[in-house]
Amino acid sequence: MNQIDLSGRRAIVTGGAQGIGLAVARRFAGSGAEVIIWDSNEEGALAAAEEIGGRARKVELTDDADVAAAADEAGVVDILVNNAGITGGNARLWEIEPDTWRQVMEVNLNAPYVICRALVPGMIARGYGRIVNVASIAGKEGNPNASHYSASKAALIALTKSLGKELAGTGVMVNCITPAAARTPIFDQMKQEHIDYMLSKIPMNRFLEPEEVAGLVAWLASEECAFSTGAVFDISGGRATY
Repeated sequence: MNQIDLSGRRAIVTGGAQGIGLAVARRFAGSGAEVIIWDSNEEGALAAAEEIGGRARKVELTDDADVAAAADEAGVVDILVNNAGITGGNARLWEIEPDTWRQVMEVNLNAPYVICRALVPGMIARGYGRIVNVASIAGKEGNPNASHYSASKAALIALTKSLGKELAGTGVMVNCITPAAARTPIFDQMKQEHIDYMLSKIPMNRFLEPEEVAGLVAWLASEECAFSTGAVFDISGGRATY
């Protein structure tokens, strides 16, 4: 494993109790960062924090007041990874219940907005910050039977580009990644035929490993990432066409 120096940096990883978020939290801790996990799964977050020697807090990521309180408690934050997300299951657009659509948008899009709104001013004031948003290849291509998920991730890509331009020149870099599917607990929310479809679209003919995502995120969270902002970094096993 290549060593990336995050010593002296404090990082918040949302959805860090499991899957990609946990892999990122582990990589950050191994690179010297102080890691705070924000997750609605309090038990899982506390277990993950104990494993990596970090901290954890149960946070309702779509709740303005709860996020603001968690941000005040965290203090100085140098790195933010907006990783928490849900799929909302699989169905054709006209079969998706409005409440399900809204919940996916709340978690996958509105939560990153709420969290950035709480943390960005402090980063600007200190002249340093790294924000990494975990989007999806579905946000580029649009997966059938996942219009809600695909739309939320496409919007997160656009949010990244806009915020990156707004913060250019402040020392705060904002980028996103577009991973292909990784075999994590989020698969439990999907139908098997949808999982098979996603695998069929990956030229490397395997699913992404969470540790591979963590390596890319660690570089994007480091001082070495100093001239990339508002950018989309592909990690899709060759699936992406642009």
